[in-house]
Amino acid sequence: MNEVKLKQLLQEFFIEDIGDGDITSDSIFTRGETGTLTIHAKETGIFCGASIIRAGYELLDSNIDVKQYISDGESLPVNQPIADVSGPISTLLQGERVILNLIQRLSGIATTTQQAVRQLNDPAIKITDTRKTTPGLRMLEKYAVRAGGGFNHRRRLDDAVLIKDNHIAFAGSVKEAIQRARNQAGHTVTIEVEVESKDQLLEAVEANVDVIMLDNTDLYHLVNWLDLIPDSITVELSGGITLDNLSLFRGLTIDAISMGCLTHHVEAVDISAHHKVSKERV
Repeated sequence: MNEVKLKQLLQEFFIEDIGDGDITSDSIFTRGETGTLTIHAKETGIFCGASIIRAGYELLDSNIDVKQYISDGESLPVNQPIADVSGPISTLLQGERVILNLIQRLSGIATTTQQAVRQLNDPAIKITDTRKTTPGLRMLEKYAVRAGGGFNHRRRLDDAVLIKDNHIAFAGSVKEAIQRARNQAGHTVTIEVEVESKDQLLEAVEANVDVIMLDNTDLYHLVNWLDLIPDSITVELSGGITLDNLSLFRGLTIDAISMGCLTHHVEAVDISAHHKVSKERV
């Protein structure tokens, strides 16, 4: 993860939540009163967000001490400490909500991703995310997918050419869209095309595109169409795929399954915090 970008994001989130100051904590506690905040899970899942806890609290106060007990990608035992954060009470309380919100969501994504990997149970096929991410959180959410055992699709529009249905409609055909992209893109840029029919598939194969995405293809047509695609072309499956039907695709000669539900149909893991106050004065 890009630590510089992470700190920039956290700074923006803290500014949004804290404003000009935490009037409640600052009214009750002095800077000399210290304590320990213990972060723990109230349900099982896969953890993601260790760097958020550390970078977030260090951004608020350089005197904060973080002891991390569970790393990204590890299972979350119920009520076992994820981390202990020690320092000024006012700082602990200022950062609590933003940090918990983020690690709950990211842990939910990591948990869902690992469920998908286990449900598919086919190491030859990669489970990947999509661009259906929360604006402003894409770097973090895609990191959470990796923490859960998945892989990242393109991160932004400038990562690769992905010709979708509207591109094809405006260009006139799959072949024409691929040719226009190939004429303009550099030789290092991967070109992928989304196809929805046998005719589009044959056009993409004839054009020798790098990646073919079979979108919303039922199992009957999928099995038959795969025989038409040479091994030199990467095959991605997408559209309408959920945890419930993933096992249907186990063992097929496809390279990747992209799932929007990894990031936009996610339940946050219930992670909480409680305070052990020492009330020591420094």
